[in-house]
Amino acid sequence: MGMLGIGVDVVNLPRIAALVKRRTAQKLASRILSANEWEDWLKISHADPAQQVRFLAVRWSLKEAAYKAMFPHVQPTWKELTYSKLNAERLLKPALEYTPFQVTQNKIGRIHCSVSHDGEYVFTSVLVEEHRNELSS
Repeated sequence: MGMLGIGVDVVNLPRIAALVKRRTAQKLASRILSANEWEDWLKISHADPAQQVRFLAVRWSLKEAAYKAMFPHVQPTWKELTYSKLNAERLLKPALEYTPFQVTQNKIGRIHCSVSHDGEYVFTSVLVEEHRNELSS
């Protein structure tokens, strides 16, 4: 199985905070979050603003990195990508899932992602594998 692409992105948290201030957190969240992410968002929507900004910044950065890794083969929209954070209890690493709204020939295989935080920055990387046709194996 081959690699389709690699993407990286870095986001400055004050930049996302400025977007939140201009648009409101709810408007920005409704623009970039998938349905599953929206459910997670509602659980933290009354939390402190810094937590909201970090939540949105991680997803923004991951989706930017994923777009870079998938382009030009696929051009995903914000809501077609869903991030699931680390689940230490179930020993699951962070995951990014691509669910296209329109049925097309699937070129996207497994998606690997990594998220790092340092001070006012979020750094993400995404590696996308080519879809493997099970019939040709």
